[in-house]
Amino acid sequence: MLGIAVLTALGIWQLQRRVWKLDLIATVEQRIHAAAVPAPGPAYWPHVDATHDVYRRVSVSGMFRNDRETLVQASTELGGGYWVMTPFKADDGFVVLINRGFVPPDLKDPAKRASGQISGETSVTGLMRMTEPKGGFLRSNDPASDRWYSRDVAEISAKRGLADTAPYFIDAEGSAPGGPVGGLTVVSFPNNHLVYALTWFGLAALLAVWAVVLIREERQQRAPS
Repeated sequence: MLGIAVLTALGIWQLQRRVWKLDLIATVEQRIHAAAVPAPGPAYWPHVDATHDVYRRVSVSGMFRNDRETLVQASTELGGGYWVMTPFKADDGFVVLINRGFVPPDLKDPAKRASGQISGETSVTGLMRMTEPKGGFLRSNDPASDRWYSRDVAEISAKRGLADTAPYFIDAEGSAPGGPVGGLTVVSFPNNHLVYALTWFGLAALLAVWAVVLIREERQQRAPS
Protein backbone atom coordinates (compact mmCIF):
# COMPACT_ATOMS: atom_id res chain seq x y z
CA MET A 1 0.00 0.00 0.00
CA LEU A 2 2.91 2.33 0.68
CA GLY A 3 4.12 1.91 -2.89
CA ILE A 4 0.68 2.78 -4.27
CA ALA A 5 0.55 5.88 -2.08
CA VAL A 6 4.03 6.96 -3.17
CA LEU A 7 3.28 6.48 -6.88
CA THR A 8 -0.02 8.33 -6.57
CA ALA A 9 1.70 11.19 -4.75
CA LEU A 10 4.28 11.41 -7.55
CA GLY A 11 1.47 11.62 -10.10
CA ILE A 12 -0.24 14.41 -8.17
CA TRP A 13 3.08 16.24 -7.87
CA GLN A 14 3.55 16.09 -11.64
CA LEU A 15 0.08 17.55 -12.16
CA GLN A 16 1.01 20.39 -9.84
CA ARG A 17 4.24 20.88 -11.77
CA ARG A 18 2.21 21.01 -15.00
CA VAL A 19 0.06 23.83 -13.63
CA TRP A 20 3.23 25.70 -12.62
CA LYS A 21 4.81 25.15 -16.05
CA LEU A 22 1.72 26.34 -17.93
CA ASP A 23 1.65 29.46 -15.76
CA LEU A 24 5.36 30.06 -16.46
CA ILE A 25 4.84 29.68 -20.22
CA ALA A 26 1.94 32.16 -20.15
CA THR A 27 3.98 34.63 -18.07
CA VAL A 28 7.00 34.46 -20.39
CA GLU A 29 4.76 34.83 -23.45
CA GLN A 30 3.45 38.07 -21.96
CA ARG A 31 6.97 39.29 -21.16
CA ILE A 32 8.47 38.82 -24.60
CA HIS A 33 5.63 40.75 -26.27
CA ALA A 34 5.35 43.52 -23.66
CA ALA A 35 6.65 47.03 -24.11
CA ALA A 36 10.31 47.31 -23.16
CA VAL A 37 11.15 48.63 -19.70
CA PRO A 38 14.50 50.13 -18.60
CA ALA A 39 17.19 47.54 -17.96
CA PRO A 40 17.53 47.07 -14.17
CA GLY A 41 20.31 49.08 -12.57
CA PRO A 42 22.51 48.28 -9.56
CA ALA A 43 19.77 48.92 -6.99
CA TYR A 44 17.77 45.98 -8.37
CA TRP A 45 20.64 43.56 -9.02
CA PRO A 46 20.40 41.72 -5.65
CA HIS A 47 16.82 40.80 -6.58
CA VAL A 48 17.48 39.52 -10.11
CA ASP A 49 16.32 35.92 -10.56
CA ALA A 50 15.00 33.70 -13.32
CA THR A 51 11.47 33.43 -11.92
CA HIS A 52 10.79 37.16 -12.10
CA ASP A 53 13.16 38.38 -14.81
CA VAL A 54 14.03 35.79 -17.45
CA TYR A 55 12.94 36.91 -20.95
CA ARG A 56 11.76 40.29 -19.66
CA ARG A 57 11.89 42.78 -22.53
CA VAL A 58 14.21 45.66 -21.63
CA SER A 59 16.01 48.58 -23.24
CA VAL A 60 19.14 50.52 -22.41
CA SER A 61 20.96 53.52 -23.88
CA GLY A 62 24.70 54.06 -23.96
CA MET A 63 27.73 52.95 -25.96
CA PHE A 64 29.22 49.63 -27.02
CA ARG A 65 32.79 48.83 -25.99
CA ASN A 66 33.61 46.90 -29.14
CA ASP A 67 37.25 46.45 -28.20
CA ARG A 68 36.23 44.09 -25.40
CA GLU A 69 33.83 41.74 -27.14
CA THR A 70 33.84 38.03 -26.32
CA LEU A 71 32.94 35.18 -28.65
CA VAL A 72 30.98 32.31 -27.12
CA GLN A 73 30.46 29.03 -28.96
CA ALA A 74 26.94 28.77 -30.34
CA SER A 75 24.73 26.27 -32.12
CA THR A 76 21.76 27.92 -33.84
CA GLU A 77 19.24 27.46 -36.63
CA LEU A 78 21.86 29.15 -38.83
CA GLY A 79 24.48 26.56 -37.94
CA GLY A 80 27.50 26.57 -35.68
CA GLY A 81 29.47 29.66 -34.83
CA TYR A 82 29.64 32.24 -32.06
CA TRP A 83 27.55 34.59 -29.98
CA VAL A 84 29.08 38.07 -29.94
CA MET A 85 28.98 39.28 -26.34
CA THR A 86 29.83 42.99 -26.20
CA PRO A 87 30.04 45.16 -23.07
CA PHE A 88 27.68 48.13 -23.15
CA LYS A 89 28.30 51.19 -20.99
CA ALA A 90 24.88 52.45 -20.01
CA ASP A 91 24.18 56.16 -19.63
CA ASP A 92 23.38 55.39 -15.99
CA GLY A 93 26.99 54.33 -15.43
CA PHE A 94 26.77 50.56 -15.17
CA VAL A 95 27.90 47.95 -17.72
CA VAL A 96 25.72 45.22 -19.18
CA LEU A 97 26.80 42.47 -21.56
CA ILE A 98 24.84 42.47 -24.80
CA ASN A 99 24.50 39.31 -26.84
CA ARG A 100 24.50 41.12 -30.17
CA GLY A 101 23.75 37.91 -32.02
CA PHE A 102 25.30 35.16 -34.08
CA VAL A 103 28.26 35.12 -36.46
CA PRO A 104 29.57 32.12 -38.42
CA PRO A 105 33.23 31.08 -38.05
CA ASP A 106 34.28 33.06 -41.13
CA LEU A 107 33.13 36.28 -39.43
CA LYS A 108 34.87 35.58 -36.15
CA ASP A 109 37.35 38.39 -36.81
CA PRO A 110 35.67 41.77 -36.05
CA ALA A 111 37.61 43.32 -38.93
CA LYS A 112 35.53 41.22 -41.34
CA ARG A 113 32.29 42.74 -40.00
CA ALA A 114 33.48 46.28 -39.41
CA SER A 115 30.23 47.73 -40.74
CA GLY A 116 28.39 46.08 -37.86
CA GLN A 117 30.61 47.51 -35.14
CA ILE A 118 28.29 50.21 -33.82
CA SER A 119 30.06 53.24 -32.35
CA GLY A 120 28.72 56.27 -30.55
CA GLU A 121 25.54 56.71 -28.56
CA THR A 122 22.88 54.09 -29.31
CA SER A 123 20.03 52.13 -27.74
CA VAL A 124 19.53 48.39 -27.41
CA THR A 125 16.26 46.55 -26.91
CA GLY A 126 16.14 42.85 -26.18
CA LEU A 127 15.34 40.06 -23.79
CA MET A 128 16.86 39.84 -20.33
CA ARG A 129 18.71 36.54 -19.80
CA MET A 130 20.29 34.89 -16.79
CA THR A 131 24.01 34.24 -16.56
CA GLU A 132 25.23 30.77 -17.57
CA PRO A 133 27.93 29.80 -15.06
CA LYS A 134 30.97 27.61 -15.70
CA GLY A 135 30.43 26.30 -19.22
CA GLY A 136 28.31 24.42 -21.71
CA PHE A 137 28.42 21.82 -24.48
CA LEU A 138 29.89 19.47 -21.84
CA ARG A 139 32.95 21.73 -21.70
CA SER A 140 34.07 24.25 -19.12
CA ASN A 141 34.93 27.82 -19.99
CA ASP A 142 38.66 28.45 -20.26
CA PRO A 143 39.17 32.18 -19.56
CA ALA A 144 42.95 31.87 -19.63
CA SER A 145 42.82 30.69 -23.25
CA ASP A 146 39.82 32.88 -24.06
CA ARG A 147 37.68 29.89 -24.98
CA TRP A 148 34.02 30.26 -24.02
CA TYR A 149 31.22 27.70 -24.10
CA SER A 150 28.61 29.56 -22.06
CA ARG A 151 27.66 33.15 -21.37
CA ASP A 152 29.04 33.40 -17.86
CA VAL A 153 28.67 37.09 -17.01
CA ALA A 154 31.01 37.06 -14.00
CA GLU A 155 33.84 35.20 -15.76
CA ILE A 156 33.62 37.26 -18.94
CA SER A 157 33.54 40.50 -16.94
CA ALA A 158 36.61 39.46 -14.96
CA LYS A 159 38.49 38.47 -18.10
CA ARG A 160 37.69 41.75 -19.85
CA GLY A 161 38.41 43.90 -16.79
CA LEU A 162 34.85 45.20 -16.49
CA ALA A 163 33.47 46.81 -13.34
CA ASP A 164 29.90 47.48 -12.19
CA THR A 165 28.59 44.79 -14.53
CA ALA A 166 24.96 43.70 -14.36
CA PRO A 167 24.46 40.05 -13.26
CA TYR A 168 22.40 39.36 -16.39
CA PHE A 169 22.89 39.84 -20.11
CA ILE A 170 20.57 41.02 -22.87
CA ASP A 171 19.79 39.21 -26.12
CA ALA A 172 19.55 42.03 -28.65
CA GLU A 173 16.56 41.99 -31.00
CA GLY A 174 18.04 43.60 -34.08
CA SER A 175 20.77 42.62 -36.50
CA ALA A 176 23.68 44.74 -37.69
CA PRO A 177 24.69 45.15 -41.36
CA GLY A 178 27.27 42.47 -42.01
CA GLY A 179 26.55 40.77 -38.68
CA PRO A 180 25.94 39.78 -36.00
CA VAL A 181 22.45 38.35 -36.57
CA GLY A 182 20.25 39.10 -33.58
CA GLY A 183 16.78 37.96 -32.56
CA LEU A 184 17.66 34.26 -32.41
CA THR A 185 16.59 33.68 -28.82
CA VAL A 186 14.89 30.30 -28.47
CA VAL A 187 12.09 30.45 -25.89
CA SER A 188 11.17 26.87 -25.10
CA PHE A 189 9.96 25.13 -21.96
CA PRO A 190 9.54 21.34 -22.18
CA ASN A 191 6.19 20.36 -20.71
CA ASN A 192 5.99 16.59 -20.29
CA HIS A 193 4.44 16.66 -16.84
CA LEU A 194 1.09 15.20 -17.96
CA VAL A 195 2.88 12.23 -19.51
CA TYR A 196 4.88 11.74 -16.31
CA ALA A 197 1.72 12.01 -14.20
CA LEU A 198 -0.11 9.40 -16.28
CA THR A 199 2.93 7.14 -16.03
CA TRP A 200 2.98 7.35 -12.21
CA PHE A 201 -0.80 6.87 -11.98
CA GLY A 202 -0.57 3.90 -14.37
CA LEU A 203 2.13 2.27 -12.26
CA ALA A 204 0.05 2.89 -9.15
CA ALA A 205 -2.94 1.20 -10.82
CA LEU A 206 -0.85 -1.80 -11.89
CA LEU A 207 0.54 -2.13 -8.39
CA ALA A 208 -2.98 -1.94 -6.98
CA VAL A 209 -4.16 -4.70 -9.34
CA TRP A 210 -1.17 -6.83 -8.43
CA ALA A 211 -1.88 -6.29 -4.72
CA VAL A 212 -5.53 -7.34 -5.15
CA VAL A 213 -4.52 -10.51 -7.02
CA LEU A 214 -1.95 -11.34 -4.37
CA ILE A 215 -4.45 -10.84 -1.53
CA ARG A 216 -7.01 -13.08 -3.26
CA GLU A 217 -4.45 -15.83 -3.76
CA GLU A 218 -3.44 -15.66 -0.10
CA ARG A 219 -7.06 -15.88 1.00
CA GLN A 220 -7.67 -18.85 -1.27
CA GLN A 221 -4.64 -20.63 0.17
CA ARG A 222 -5.83 -20.01 3.73
CA ALA A 223 -9.40 -21.09 3.06
CA PRO A 224 -10.25 -24.61 4.38
CA SER A 225 -10.46 -27.17 1.65
